Amino acid sequence: MGFARVHTAVLIGVTGHLLQVEADVTDGLPRLHETGLTEPVTPETRDRVRAAVINSGLAWPESRTTVSVLAEGRPQRSTSSDLAVAVALLSASGAVPASQLSRWVFLGELGLDGSVRPVRGVLPMVRAAVATGRARVVVPEANAEEACQVADTTVVPVRVLSQLAALLRTEQLEEHARTCPLPDQRSAGTSVDLADVRGNPAARRALEIAAAGGHHIFLQGPAGSPTTMLAERLPTILPQLDEEAAHKVRDVYSAAGLYPPDDPMGARPPLVSPHHTSTSAAIFGAARPGAVSLAHRGVLYLDDAAEFPATILHRLRRTLDAGTASLLWNGETIPYPARFTLVLSSPPCPCATQGCTCTPLVGRRYISRLAVLLDRVEIRTNVVRPSEFELLRGPRGEPSTTVAERVAMARERAAVRLADTPWRTNAEIPLLEMQAAYRPAAGALDPLDHALDTGLVGIASYTRVLRVAWTIADLRGVDIPDHNDVHEALALWKGDPQDVNEPTA
Repeated sequence: MGFARVHTAVLIGVTGHLLQVEADVTDGLPRLHETGLTEPVTPETRDRVRAAVINSGLAWPESRTTVSVLAEGRPQRSTSSDLAVAVALLSASGAVPASQLSRWVFLGELGLDGSVRPVRGVLPMVRAAVATGRARVVVPEANAEEACQVADTTVVPVRVLSQLAALLRTEQLEEHARTCPLPDQRSAGTSVDLADVRGNPAARRALEIAAAGGHHIFLQGPAGSPTTMLAERLPTILPQLDEEAAHKVRDVYSAAGLYPPDDPMGARPPLVSPHHTSTSAAIFGAARPGAVSLAHRGVLYLDDAAEFPATILHRLRRTLDAGTASLLWNGETIPYPARFTLVLSSPPCPCATQGCTCTPLVGRRYISRLAVLLDRVEIRTNVVRPSEFELLRGPRGEPSTTVAERVAMARERAAVRLADTPWRTNAEIPLLEMQAAYRPAAGALDPLDHALDTGLVGIASYTRVLRVAWTIADLRGVDIPDHNDVHEALALWKGDPQDVNEPTA
């Protein structure tokens, strides 16, 4: 008869939360009671733990047993606490000593046969444990690589409950800890390059500006045009993620159960492209993060964007404004991070064939489905089908590495200008702040003022064009946009690449 206390963690959204599991075994009729915040100790958990203990050849306490789970927050149901509940019960009944338990955090789901099964979200849960000073964790063997990505962590992988019980009885848990290498911060290689896109200099230029300023972009082109090729190559010219952003992206993929076991994620911004038949839960998340969160700090690409349901597009607009996808799940509001660069692509009409016979009215109606999002898109460009000469014998364009260098320098200029603000890219600057504090010389605004006077742009669009003009100036390496920068930004907002090359006064 005795008492034991161990620690575990659960996942709420993409954040780990430490829990304290207490077990008490006293005289009385054999029965298991749950107290405290008992959601992690559901009847399913109790039955799973009991079967795992018995099938591991260990003794289940034939006494009155009480299990309590304590936490500052209210965790959602999770199987990651199974292992901790089993260890607490074994320790309280005297099957394993309690001398080492306070230093360790136990994570893992138990199978009925006593196997320790992997759980999703190990990375943020281990990170939460380390943040509270508990850097020793016991995890399922399949999650060991993932847990090792948290620096200064001692990781013990286990396959079955009986193996863990034996290590605890002999006090050899520390000796069986895995030696974790330093987390790999390098970016994984990529097989795509912007040089693969032949022709389309205007679209390539628009993509570079979008990358430099973090602007959303709309690629419109007929069947056979390289809209998808361009979108897939946007991450190759974006700056690598800083440490904080990379940690958050890895946490999102871990929470989704998509963390690559043998290829740790580097610092390359992610690219996510959901199909237009995807459900709302797949795009915005439910029990686990959806596409908008998997694209966090990267690129969300909607191909055939006009085919997405209107409900999805309206909700995506709110997500763009908030930078998060907040969901109600099991009675809890769960915030998932969702700050990304949006790339839309669409053919000019629903038939999307080379021999199109659609009338202009049909095309306008088709593209008007995207109206709810297009007022959040600052760059629009037409993508043309490359000619046979361009495909077979045309020169290759600039490679991603060359373009990425210019993008990085432009981002650095913007970061210096925005050093005393909460923003780091031109696209993040709120509209009112842009109008008040970031205005070029009066003469440079003539094209934009004329567009405002004639009703071509509104106040909100006026500021969005100004954001892009600042990005173009950053790419040129100058301190303030001039007349040509504003003119090019206005042409990109209108989606008229011919305007970019028109002579200006």
